[in-house]
Amino acid sequence: MSTTVRSRMMAGIKGKDTKPERLIRSALHCRGFRFRLHRNDLPGKPDLVFPKWEAVIFVHGCFWHGHDCHLFRWPKTRTEFWKDKIGSNIQRDSRQIDQLHECGWRVGIVWECALKGRYRQPVERIAEICTLWLESEETKMQVAGNEARATD
Repeated sequence: MSTTVRSRMMAGIKGKDTKPERLIRSALHCRGFRFRLHRNDLPGKPDLVFPKWEAVIFVHGCFWHGHDCHLFRWPKTRTEFWKDKIGSNIQRDSRQIDQLHECGWRVGIVWECALKGRYRQPVERIAEICTLWLESEETKMQVAGNEARATD
């Protein structure tokens, strides 16, 4: 693949309003949850902000956020660039989550592999996991392909 084609493809990848994010938003909205999108006054501009519940949810792409799952593969070209890029994304995510916790926010992460790939879960199951977490007092939640963890 030529560099111009690859560049055009990479430029087309969105950071907001992705299909996984829209699926989660729709499912939670149908369950009666109301939220704000991408609040830029919060660290990391969370995808969904639930002020009533003092909680935020990020819908992370497995590649861009370095999730250790079947959807993540290190690129075979420019490996040092990608290790630096994804490594800095992981560090930034961790720093922003810590900042959100310090501000009193609870943080949930829904990984892309929960919604696509061979280990995906039904959207309604993911919405149920998010609902139970939002209504709980747990400070952290992660939903990945075939697994969910609420941790404190």
